[in-house]
Amino acid sequence: MNPNKKRLRRTMMFLNAQKPSLMRDAFVYKPDSVIFDLEDAVAENQKDTARFSLYHTLKEVNYRGVERVVRINGLNTPYWEEDIRASVAGGCDCIRLPKCEYSKEILQVKAEIEKAEREFNRPVGSTLIMAAVESPRGIFNAVELCESTDRLMGIAIGAGDYMRTMGTKRHDDGQEMAFARGMVLNAAKLAGIQCFDTAYTELDKMDVFEREVKLIKQLGFDGKSIISPKQIEIVHRVFTPTEQEISQAERVVRAIEENAETGVGVFVLNGKMIDIAFLEGAQRTIALAKAAGVYEGDL
Repeated sequence: MNPNKKRLRRTMMFLNAQKPSLMRDAFVYKPDSVIFDLEDAVAENQKDTARFSLYHTLKEVNYRGVERVVRINGLNTPYWEEDIRASVAGGCDCIRLPKCEYSKEILQVKAEIEKAEREFNRPVGSTLIMAAVESPRGIFNAVELCESTDRLMGIAIGAGDYMRTMGTKRHDDGQEMAFARGMVLNAAKLAGIQCFDTAYTELDKMDVFEREVKLIKQLGFDGKSIISPKQIEIVHRVFTPTEQEISQAERVVRAIEENAETGVGVFVLNGKMIDIAFLEGAQRTIALAKAAGVYEGDL
């Protein structure tokens, strides 16, 4: 398995691939991932220019550990194959497929990525795939999508097209997204891949944005698409475990390890029944704390 498949992705910041000045310095804001957008952000007559800019950015800029994802154009366009070639040639980490509805689409992208990896002498399997669902069909086919290939690291919800199809719009309480979030999140967890919430586009409602981030963390999402550096601090703060959560996670990990040595699988810790099922959550808490720079323990 690609070792980067399970990396932390609390924030995935969209950047217009048509604007080198935006792409060049994005790493300074320290998102976990950036998404270079060749799709909606780029006008029809600028696709070639954006692709050229993307390739040179990927080749020349050191992103200092920030993951580099490329959102290609959809498979119903004449651009997607060349998008993949330029992205893989430049050395991107992941391809994001928009408007995904069927597993066969992901497999088409996988085949094209593998061709490009061989063509440009990149290790076969090194480029991950991320699917984005933006329609009712995509939502209902989420399990099929999530189980399509080992290259798939995660699935994301895109609310814009989905809201238009549903005949509604985004509201502050987010109720219109409840069904879609539940469906896609459960599909991702079933398949053992990550799940990312849709972007929130109203930058003058940061209080609403923070409530939404707290909600998706509570639900179990791994991160959120964002559109501005202003949103990074809020997402990272919400996803950063508290001292109490870190301490409890340490105790759980150590207690499970100690009890495993004596053959005990279920035990009580601080008045709560604990078993091996708690281990993954505790380890994720510690991993998040490390990523946020607030953990200096030895686990």
